Amino acid sequence: MTDAVRTLKKWVEESDNIVFFGGAGVSTESGIPDFRSVDGLYHQKYDYPPETILSHSFFMAHPEEFYRFYRDKMLIKGAQPNAAHLGLARLEREGKLRAVITQNIDGLHQLAGSENVLELHGSTLRNYCMSCGRKYGVEAMSAEPVPRCSCGGMIRPDVVLYEEGLDMSVMNAAVEYIRNADVLIVGGTSLVVYPAAGLINYYRGKKLVLINKGSTGYDSHADLLISEKIGEVFSQL
Repeated sequence: MTDAVRTLKKWVEESDNIVFFGGAGVSTESGIPDFRSVDGLYHQKYDYPPETILSHSFFMAHPEEFYRFYRDKMLIKGAQPNAAHLGLARLEREGKLRAVITQNIDGLHQLAGSENVLELHGSTLRNYCMSCGRKYGVEAMSAEPVPRCSCGGMIRPDVVLYEEGLDMSVMNAAVEYIRNADVLIVGGTSLVVYPAAGLINYYRGKKLVLINKGSTGYDSHADLLISEKIGEVFSQL
């Protein structure tokens, strides 16, 4: 165990007001690719860049192309929680972790047992008809070329696409948890996607922990910086 992980372990043991804020790097150890790493979606080749395909305007103009990409690259079948997900769920059960705030849309935190999960960008597990509002599970997305409701309306995933705004009720709740946290652990995120990345600015405490394999623009603000795989870190806590 490194000195940094040993310090984090001590902070965790001493606190009952921990908040975790995570990104794609939390799920890469479960086999779900992120967007910006060397092997991520932005480094793969398609007719359109992923950021374009996953935009509101592209979705509305080219739904068949959107769903072809979405089914192929965004719905990862059989993914299971890793040590980070399981460790966070354990800390919540122990009364130490107040909330998980995630940019991920895979539902792995809930699958691991976490209950208070704030999903900033929605979830691939929830879908709804754009015409009548009827809710559907993830199995509805298998319909080709475009999933349709029994009313004839198009079914879309309950995820935040580029050009769309975040749910302000979720954002406000995230701000409150972060503002009042004793320990804020930020993991698996490059902190470049706004407005989500800006949430870190609301933290008022003196135990800001950044766990990420690569550097971030907030490294100089961290009270504790850990450049290790997040699953390996949580397996030691």
